[in-house]
Amino acid sequence: MEQLKTSIQPWIKNSLTDGIFILSPPFIALLVVALFPVQFKNSALMPVQYWVILIVMIDVAHVYSTLYRTYFNTAELKRQPHVLIGVPLFCYAVGVILYIAGGIFFWRALAYLAVYHFIRQQYGFLRIYSRNEDHSTLLRYIDNTAIYIATIYPLLYWHFSSYKKNFNWFVDGDFVLFHVDGLLAIAQIGYLLTIALFILKEIWAYIKTRQFNLPKNLIVLGTFLSWYFGIVYYNGDMAFTTLNVVSHGIPYMALVWFYEQKKFSNNKTPSTGFMKITFSKYGVLSFVGVLILFAYVEEGLWDGFIWKEHASVFGLFSGLPSISSDTILALTVPLLALPQSTHYVLDGFIWRMRKQKQV
Repeated sequence: MEQLKTSIQPWIKNSLTDGIFILSPPFIALLVVALFPVQFKNSALMPVQYWVILIVMIDVAHVYSTLYRTYFNTAELKRQPHVLIGVPLFCYAVGVILYIAGGIFFWRALAYLAVYHFIRQQYGFLRIYSRNEDHSTLLRYIDNTAIYIATIYPLLYWHFSSYKKNFNWFVDGDFVLFHVDGLLAIAQIGYLLTIALFILKEIWAYIKTRQFNLPKNLIVLGTFLSWYFGIVYYNGDMAFTTLNVVSHGIPYMALVWFYEQKKFSNNKTPSTGFMKITFSKYGVLSFVGVLILFAYVEEGLWDGFIWKEHASVFGLFSGLPSISSDTILALTVPLLALPQSTHYVLDGFIWRMRKQKQV
């Protein structure tokens, strides 16, 4: 049997690092969930230690990795000042207006913005790993359809299914639910047909070229598995959060690290002392440490001012006053959420700043 031509695989960094940090997270997360089905499938409660790892150290931390592509990067600050200044101001102003109209409108807008960001990340990885393929427009369209269907069908199931969901994206009621089983049945047919079409396309492409794009297919498979099992199969907050956060946050942080570290190693970016240390050979500890520090402070402020749920974790912030005034909440909540909303919007700009085939 002819061996796969691994030498032409379009890795971002190399097979080992891509495999560990970008391609394997959804599979590892699914394995963990599958090994403990009772705890994950219907559990609405999450142990505090597990919550810290998932939410603080991965979910919130990955948001701050955008800093290394933007505000920590003097070259980008000089190149795109209007974007990097205007986006957070715009996000905050819109957030305040939405919260004044009603807190649920703010959370709903943030939830759907987050969903769009999560979907586009999977599409972005698909395009990165497809960058060397010389396929027709039709074949690329099939790839694009597959990655979008992998994410959109579970969301349609979430919106249209009559089954009660034991999880939410941010807060209860942030998604608008319709419970229309007929539309869901049509979506399911399209979902299964897309899977079949993608598999047939890959078989045909391999027969024609004798090449198999391993990382691209792992991205597609991992997306299908993490979104289906996280939303459709397992009906629990722990399962959804694990598959959702791990599959998204770790690859994003890895991509930022790979991208910026390569630029610094090639002397394409002016090096300040902090950035030089961060993107040195062993600077990943500095990179991750700064992200976790920012995430801890943000979540501490949330817990001190708003939630009051994890005093054992955020003891430094337990003395902060709980905010009850609607006016102050309308000014404070969008401010605390500003790292997230800015991250979601800026992500649509920062990866388009340079048109290049290699990451």
